[in-house]
Order: sequence, then C-alpha cells, then structure tokens
Amino acid sequence: MPKPTIVVLEGDQTGQELLLEALRVLAPDVVGFAVALEHFDLSLANRRETANAVVLEAAARMRETKLGLKAATITPEAAGDVGSPNAILRKALDGKVIVRTGRRIPGVRPVAGIHAPISVVRMAVGDAYGAKEWRETENGDEVAYRTERIERSVCRMVSEYAFFHARRNGAKVFGGPKYTVSPVYEGMLKEEMDAAAARYPDVPYEPQLIDATYALLISTAGDPLVIPSLNRDGDCLSDLVMQLFGSIAGAESTLMSFRADMKPDVVMTEAPHGTAPRLFGKNIANPMAMILAIAALLTFVDERGAPNASRAIYEATLETVRDGIATSDLGGHASTTEFTDAVIEKVKAKLDIWASL
Repeated sequence: MPKPTIVVLEGDQTGQELLLEALRVLAPDVVGFAVALEHFDLSLANRRETANAVVLEAAARMRETKLGLKAATITPEAAGDVGSPNAILRKALDGKVIVRTGRRIPGVRPVAGIHAPISVVRMAVGDAYGAKEWRETENGDEVAYRTERIERSVCRMVSEYAFFHARRNGAKVFGGPKYTVSPVYEGMLKEEMDAAAARYPDVPYEPQLIDATYALLISTAGDPLVIPSLNRDGDCLSDLVMQLFGSIAGAESTLMSFRADMKPDVVMTEAPHGTAPRLFGKNIANPMAMILAIAALLTFVDERGAPNASRAIYEATLETVRDGIATSDLGGHASTTEFTDAVIEKVKAKLDIWASL
C-alpha cells in the first residue's frame, strides 16, 4: 500500500517557522508510520513571482492526494496584488465547510463556566463574502447595496457534517441562523439543519437564533457543542469561541470539500492564527495550533496507525501544557523547540505503551 501523501503549503515569517517545527511531530519515528510530504512555496514572494500559479499547482496536487497542511501566509492589502491564498485554495478545491474547534487549555482560565469543546462548522463560500456591492444616490442620500447568495448544497454539507461531527464527539448541535427574520435566505440553512437532525435522531439538537447563540454561549452549562453557521456568522463565532477559552493556541482550522455521498473528499488543515511578524526568528512562538492541525489531518489519513497517532498528538500537546511546559503567551518559559521536543517525547511514550496493550 503506498504511503499517504500530504501536500505541505509553506508560508511566511513565523507561520513558516511553526510549520517546520510541527512537521517534526509527523516524523516516522514519532508517529510510527511514514507519510510522503510534497512541499509548495506559498510565501508572498513566490506567490508574486508566479502570479499565484504556485497556489493553483498546490491545489491541483491536493485534489489528487486529498490531504493538505498549510502554514500561515501574508495577505497583502493593496488592490491588484496577489490577494488571499486561502480564498484561491477554497475555490480551487471546491471547499464547502470550515471547522474550527475551541477547547480548554490546561492552566488557561476560560470565560464563565465553559470547559467542553465548541466546534463551529461554517460555510467556506458564499454569503457576505464575494457578494456584489455598489452605491447609488437616492433622494439626495447615498445608499449602499449588497447582493449575497447561499446554495442549498452548501447548507446541506454544513448541516450534515455538523451532525456527523457531533455524533463522533458526543456533542450537541446548537445554534443556527436568524431564520425568523430571513426565512427565505437564512431559512435555507435552518431547513437543512432540521433535515439532518432527522437523519441523526441520536444526536441532541437545540436550534437557536444567532443572537441567542452568542448570548447563550456565555452561560453554557459546559456541554460540548457543534454550531452550524453561515459564512459570516461562522467567521465571527470562531473568533469568539477561541477567545472564550482564553487563547487561540488550542484550536486548529479544517477546510473540506465533499464527495457526492457527502463524505469529506479533500481536507486541508492549518493553524487559525497569522504570521506573527513580531515573533519571527526568536524561537518563542507557540506551535500548539500547528501541531493540532497535524493531529486533525491525521483523522482523515487512510493508514492503520493514523487514528492512534492523532489521539496521541492531541493528548500530548495538552498534557505538555498541563505539565508546566509552555511558551510565554501561556505564561511559560519554554521556547518553540523545547515545547515541540516535549510533545514528541510524550507522543512516542503513548504510542509505545498503547502498542503493548
């Protein structure tokens, strides 16, 4: 059986440094099996030099291998520049769903009583992003317009994966769009959520309007939650959820396209943070999110040892912090390398012990 192949999308500044550090966790002598890595340089300089051709080449290869791991990259603000590689990748991969999970980090105090994981399953395309916008003058006043669109197929994928993810993690599907105010547009997602609930009768389902969702998150009883959402709602919710746990460090981001049978096809994971130019070259940035991105990707790898390796990496990363080995952003004194070294040792120990059992 051929080795799984992961397309590695290299990035900028600290994003690239953390990628290289996290890849050490994926070494065969750590996880117990070998994967092939194919690197594509998505640094800003190379994207400019190739006029984004390298981004499209990487996406084409990911459509073949089905697996991608991306470092943080710079998105230039000037009009006419190369733009966002993430937007190009989502379109080229036909990415439909983005999943981001906030979780408690040992030693980091969360907001209120929140302690169980919260996953936001959002649209990766459409809605407020890419909408047509224009302005007109009416009765002497300037008026701005925007046309947005969502597709039922995307609503179905978001809803289906939300319930699948909730079943796999023992969570409740919670929240939803503002369908009472927008029954035609936002109601489409609610219709698909209800249909998915019928397909997953064993999964707890508590639909809420988006404004109530925000309010109730602050007073949640601590149940693990999965929140399906529109693109813009999910973007905002993801940022809130990660901060509810006190740090962005304990989360990873997963982009997925889907087959006709609604099963994931291409999967690309990354850390949700940026390139952190202030930390570049200092070996002090926190590699947790990038390491967790590897753990998340391994859940989709077709290799006998991948599920155990994924769990070992998740546990080892959080246990390392619990043991007092943490970077400065979490109140510790470990360097990037020292933290990764500790995670690697724990992963090796876990897999060794589990093999004996």
